[in-house]
Amino acid sequence: MTHKLLYCLFCVLLVSCGSEDPETMIPYLEGYWEIKEVTLDDGSVKEFRVNTTIDYIEVTDREGFRKKLQPNLDGSFRTSNLVEYFKITVSEDSLQMHYATPYDEWTETVIHAEDSLIQVLNHDGKMYTYKKFRTFSSMQEKP
Repeated sequence: MTHKLLYCLFCVLLVSCGSEDPETMIPYLEGYWEIKEVTLDDGSVKEFRVNTTIDYIEVTDREGFRKKLQPNLDGSFRTSNLVEYFKITVSEDSLQMHYATPYDEWTETVIHAEDSLIQVLNHDGKMYTYKKFRTFSSMQEKP
């Protein structure tokens, strides 16, 4: 429990000391994302080499949604009707996504966002690092 608290405090300190303007990260949230790694509250890292599901995030103004998709080999996606809606706020110099479903409410803090990578700290102290999803067909193309 102490490690978890220290890790959360470290992440908050990291966010508050960063020079990145939270407003500039908003446009980078939108798109297709797959988990690259998760840093647990004890500092250990779990890497994800293959993902059977990806996240699609769409943002309009300060509201949006996240939906889980399963990519197919032909570039299409299989999906369900489950959608997690969120509202974006900037609080204490950090970008936060406030989710609400019929079953739960939670907040995630965006630590970093750029064109090809986003990092999100969840309410359990886990840091999710996402990379931009590339379709299977684009992975097979030669540069």
